[in-house]
Amino acid sequence: MALTPKQQEVRRWLKERDAILLAHNYQPGDIQDAADFVGDSLGLSLTAARTPARVIVFCGVHFMAETAAILCPDRTILLPRLDVGCYMAERITAAALRARKVQLPGVPVVTYVNSTAAVKAESDICCTSANVVKIVNSLTAPRVLLVPDRNLALYAARFTDKQVLSWEGCCNIHDALTREEVRAAKAAHPGAVFVAHPECRPEVLDLAEVVRSTTGMLSYVRQAEAREFIIGTEMGILHTLKKENPGKVFYSPSLNLVCPDMKRISLEDVVAALEGLRHAVTVPEEVRVPALKAVERMLAVPRD
Repeated sequence: MALTPKQQEVRRWLKERDAILLAHNYQPGDIQDAADFVGDSLGLSLTAARTPARVIVFCGVHFMAETAAILCPDRTILLPRLDVGCYMAERITAAALRARKVQLPGVPVVTYVNSTAAVKAESDICCTSANVVKIVNSLTAPRVLLVPDRNLALYAARFTDKQVLSWEGCCNIHDALTREEVRAAKAAHPGAVFVAHPECRPEVLDLAEVVRSTTGMLSYVRQAEAREFIIGTEMGILHTLKKENPGKVFYSPSLNLVCPDMKRISLEDVVAALEGLRHAVTVPEEVRVPALKAVERMLAVPRD
């Protein structure tokens, strides 16, 4: 696919700065097409850590750039805009989590990677939407506190004998998807497989043929024999799904599955960040080190 002039300008600046461009699956298509790597938040940061690039431009939201800074403390991490927050990550603070821990002595804290560095630093172990069940079951305690997404906690509770305590947080985009919207989409596309993200409400997951993380969705669709899919996550992923599967058809069950923060970064913002090396994201060592330990404990759990 030929790059537009603005995408070519981005690529020139990346070369000039010895930089790589990371784009989350929910980013606009023109950002994804200009990126070196497209994927989920943790996967992108792990990929960045394995590259020799000195500058990492993260097209996502703020906690994602923080995660890259946790894993790559010797690199320059640039966020093209600073006004790209995350509703879910903002539902919990380190101080609030510390207070809850006092009320739950001995209960390990499992923190979704979609959280700030400060919250990760107060956690025992991190998880992703793909490995949350494995992480919860890897712990010996009979109870765990899973923060900040209540829907992810409810999902994990389905697959464990442990008591999974939740936090009253969510992704407002996934949480807004309703059972009625999914049923209408299924009625309109009766041959389509409904693939839902674990951040959706339980009653929405009950209607899904498949529940997967964003990376899991991409993998599932590539291998599936079905030709039509209803995708229950932010619409940005449809861009990659269509590129990777030109013979398959994808539908969104709701026009509201759009995250405004994920759509805020433009190619112009990327150029400006590279040109001025602006909006560098750093994490203080007293926060980075314990946050890194929580991530490393997660990575140490054996995979299937």
